[in-house]
Amino acid sequence: MSFAEEIELGIPHDYLPELPAYDPEVNHAPVRKEILTDLEKKLALKNALRYFPEKFHAQLAPEFAEELKKYGRIYMYRYRPSYEVKARPISEYPAKSKQAAAIMLMIQNNLDHAIAQHPHELITYGGNGAVFQNWAQYRLTMQYLSQMTDEQTLHMYSGHPMGLFPSHPGAPRVIVTNGMMIPNYSKPDDWEKFNALGVTQYGQMTAGSYMYIGPQGIVHGTTITVLNACRKIDTAGTTAGKLFVTAGLGGMSGAQPKAGNIAGVVSITAEVNPKAAYKRHEQGWVDEVIEDVDAAIDAAEAHRAKGEAHSIAYLGNIVTLWERMVERNIKVDLGSDQTSLHNPWAGGYYPVDMSLEEANEMMAHQPEAFKEAIQATLRRHAAAVNALTAKGMYFFDYGNAFLLEASRAGADIMAENGIDFKYPSYVQDIMGPMCFDYGFGPFRWVCASGKPEDLEKTDRIAERVLSEIMERSPKEIQQQMADNIRWIQQAGPNKMVVGSQARILYADAEGRIAIARAFNEAIAKGEIGPVVLGRDHHDVSGTDSPYRETSNIYDGSSFTADMATHNVIGDSFRGATWVSIHNGGGVGWGEVINGGFGMYLDGSEGAKDRLEQMLLYDVNNGIARRSWARNSEAIFAIKREMERTPLLKVTLPNLASDDLINQQF
Repeated sequence: MSFAEEIELGIPHDYLPELPAYDPEVNHAPVRKEILTDLEKKLALKNALRYFPEKFHAQLAPEFAEELKKYGRIYMYRYRPSYEVKARPISEYPAKSKQAAAIMLMIQNNLDHAIAQHPHELITYGGNGAVFQNWAQYRLTMQYLSQMTDEQTLHMYSGHPMGLFPSHPGAPRVIVTNGMMIPNYSKPDDWEKFNALGVTQYGQMTAGSYMYIGPQGIVHGTTITVLNACRKIDTAGTTAGKLFVTAGLGGMSGAQPKAGNIAGVVSITAEVNPKAAYKRHEQGWVDEVIEDVDAAIDAAEAHRAKGEAHSIAYLGNIVTLWERMVERNIKVDLGSDQTSLHNPWAGGYYPVDMSLEEANEMMAHQPEAFKEAIQATLRRHAAAVNALTAKGMYFFDYGNAFLLEASRAGADIMAENGIDFKYPSYVQDIMGPMCFDYGFGPFRWVCASGKPEDLEKTDRIAERVLSEIMERSPKEIQQQMADNIRWIQQAGPNKMVVGSQARILYADAEGRIAIARAFNEAIAKGEIGPVVLGRDHHDVSGTDSPYRETSNIYDGSSFTADMATHNVIGDSFRGATWVSIHNGGGVGWGEVINGGFGMYLDGSEGAKDRLEQMLLYDVNNGIARRSWARNSEAIFAIKREMERTPLLKVTLPNLASDDLINQQF
């Protein structure tokens, strides 16, 4: 059976596919803890069987029951496709709608073995960031996409394709929701329960929205963060000879060593999972893997003495590394953490002083003991960080909920006022005021032709467009423009493509629109093939998250989710090809609401109209909200946008005197 035929077949109704052997070489999701009652297990099994004809139930029921018992979830491994799951040129997808074919390409990229953290469990990154809950959902979704026309919309409920509904060519082809719970049912154990029942999933950010592009998706932002962190501790902004220590080499965190190299620092990144560490080394994202803690430190010190950029993966627990650095009195310039602490009880963070295998066994069979071990580790983690910051290290939370979970564990991590944390989020200190408030964020695109030469051409188009814009940019954003132009100039030589021919580039609304318009013109002229636009949810407008994306909003609204909700609705009727909104992502289930979009450019006038309308709103919705929160950079940016766009009229804040306010209370 050909690739196209298997896509069009969907779930076979006349036969059962062969059950593939369990592949131990693949990085599999950890066993999830047993959380369902016997009655709930029966419901989970009944829910799973509804995808299949009744004649197969007798054979599938014991098989799925065994998966639930053994792994804590029903993945339906039998229905894994026989073809290699990877992004193909858009022309290879069987589809009546080119927009639908573009979405198929993006879905498959998220599940590519070179991309996905746990590909057989349909998890792209973050330990639990899923594209689908099971393989039946994947097969059915791909079948629907192959059948749909531009007068239909596919509605996705947490991985489940509810069906094709009549719409119109200007409507999104796909609407995605992930994990959208009634608020009182959005605690971590609620995810465990309802995901095990097969009725919801944790879509992370770009996993469940089909917009993940590998670790490149975060490397630009991490590079910007490291560069500006160096500027905060050194007015000259010198990076040579500085040491950056962090943790995590997973789907998103795997960008850290590459970002460190691009920024020019020496870095050590701790990772407990050998498959993750060596995968990043094989892909060229980290220079070497060292399994002895002292050898890792010695190597870093040797490269620092030479003033040369170098990245080291330490195969071990981050707390072991931090504590040894304290013992040896090592000077660390920058410190952070990108372990998946949004998911602390299910494999996102591991206890110190035990092997990965021992920890996974405890996680699955002694969840309360595992939680205690995690919290004890967090307390030690914070203590070591405190010891090094006392000696001059600049530490920032990378929005992974490290400070949040450490505070819940009783670690010494709170400021003197008992309200704030000792250390800033990187959004508070760097990304918020320097990027998001001005409208700069992680714009991205994928060349749907699959041709590297198309990606190279788009890089040069983007460089030209940004250079032209920089000539007339105000002084307030000259540094951002210079950093982003330098990034796109070096993007090709830095060899960041994993999976699809994709690129990330921080840009503001003016830059995104101008770049997209230039792409569309190049497509119309036949210079490049079609392009899919998107962005990370971690952006100016896409995410309401009080401990990350909106942590530099101080008017009390950082705990509200109006911005992300308006964003997905506003994008949907302004021309997005698909839109998504999720509960959870980055800092955890119940801690954030975030959304994103995808847009297919085909060189048409219609695509030009859509990109101009949608990208303008997608960025300025967030700037307007940040301006209303009295952020000075956002006030500047939205005033500038209103001058450029006469139809844009935004409510501006009147600033009250602190002295006047203080007199009243």
